[in-house]
Amino acid sequence: MNDYTIIYPSYFRIFECRSGRWFIKNTELFIASDAVKDDDIAALYGVTEQQAVINLFRINGGKAGFYLANFRDKKYHYCGQSRKDVKAKLRSLGIGREDPMETGS
Repeated sequence: MNDYTIIYPSYFRIFECRSGRWFIKNTELFIASDAVKDDDIAALYGVTEQQAVINLFRINGGKAGFYLANFRDKKYHYCGQSRKDVKAKLRSLGIGREDPMETGS
């Protein structure tokens, strides 16, 4: 894995706001279930991408950067300007850990 690899639960999605436009970041499934397609957010969690963007915008007026949407718990977070900020936010939420190979442990 590299510095750009972010592993997180499937009920989270990463959004990016650039120049007032919102982008949902592509994800690669680690473990898949055939029951419902993983990218069908509305079917899985009862929230559309448009509703998510509205909630993300409310956090701080659509400031440029990365955001996290927790669709299971209906919580939304601003992360910062880089992917490292996303990793740090996930860690602050109790998700993930430092790579022991990189920390010298």
